[in-house]
Amino acid sequence: MNNFDWIVVGAGITGSALSYELSKKGLKVLLLEKDPNYDNATRYSYGGIAYWSGTDDYSIQLCQESREIHSNLSEELGASTEFRELDLMLTIPVDNNPQSIAKNYEKFFIKPRLLNPEETTEVEPLLNKNAISGCLRLPHGHIHPEKTNKAYQQAFLRLGGTLNYEKVTQLLSQNKTIQGVKTNKEEYYGENVVICAGGLSHLLLKNTGININIYFTHSQLILTPTVDIKLQTLVMPAVLNRLDIEEKSGDSGIQPLWDNPSDDVISDVMEPGAIQFLDGSFCLGQTSQIITNPTVKLNETTAEKTIREGIEPILPKLQNLPGKLHSCLVAFCPDSNFLVGKINDFKGLHLFSGFTSTLMFAPPLARRFADWATNNNEKMPSL
Repeated sequence: MNNFDWIVVGAGITGSALSYELSKKGLKVLLLEKDPNYDNATRYSYGGIAYWSGTDDYSIQLCQESREIHSNLSEELGASTEFRELDLMLTIPVDNNPQSIAKNYEKFFIKPRLLNPEETTEVEPLLNKNAISGCLRLPHGHIHPEKTNKAYQQAFLRLGGTLNYEKVTQLLSQNKTIQGVKTNKEEYYGENVVICAGGLSHLLLKNTGININIYFTHSQLILTPTVDIKLQTLVMPAVLNRLDIEEKSGDSGIQPLWDNPSDDVISDVMEPGAIQFLDGSFCLGQTSQIITNPTVKLNETTAEKTIREGIEPILPKLQNLPGKLHSCLVAFCPDSNFLVGKINDFKGLHLFSGFTSTLMFAPPLARRFADWATNNNEKMPSL
């Protein structure tokens, strides 16, 4: 009863997409999620799909595959993902040189259009032209992340997959060969286990004696109810300081801190942005803090104040919208866009996590992963 071809740990968008794709191949798959009311990065995200962001042949191909998948995903899964295409507006601070910032985006295969403040407000009237020196405009995809995740899960269940809400406490192995997993309720057995646990992937692997450069930030944002204000675009900053602090977290001086988790704030950033979903609700954010304790209790009052103060200069009409603060862990790897493949230290153990742009990369890579898993002629990448 408890034997499976594949056991997938984590039912965010990565685990749900991968479980669905593996089940499509006729495999017996178990998907495990620690909490039916999960507060993860899938649920609390902007829902953006950066299909413009490829920089080489491989990533460009993934971008194109992602756009194609998302365009047809509602029909394939039998439920709406609310996919649409809209403008991404990357705001440039008033004290930054627009041309210099624009040069940072020349590496991408779709180049942005640089707008001056007046042109920016013609596209997005809610932006304050006096708070920016310009804006980079890019074509962008967008979905409702939670609805997409549920659509993947329902399609997975229709294919005969098993979804259980149990916390994985241990990876079962013998002689460095995976045998399955132990949860807070049961033991499950299978020749293959894949970790899609997002921000908790680091801790789960560490407890098994595996050290891989996958870490997490504590992300905080505000979700609002339906409101009458209309935002035309997805707004984010052109200068993403979060990527800098993630890159530095892999430095030799910081890495030991992950082995002794604490409540200390190693670094934090505030990146003002906003997206409005089709039902009229907003996601406003966001702060990102590197704190090595995954269960640290954050100061919600301070975080909400920081977000609202960051939003005010850029999108003043959104500053005081009613809303509730939410926190989640966001996985990242300092030296890569993602970590996908088998873990060489253990036979049958795999990782599918650490995505910089999860909603763009996860669907096409889940499909490719399932091909690797069922085609002996294809070599699965190793970590």
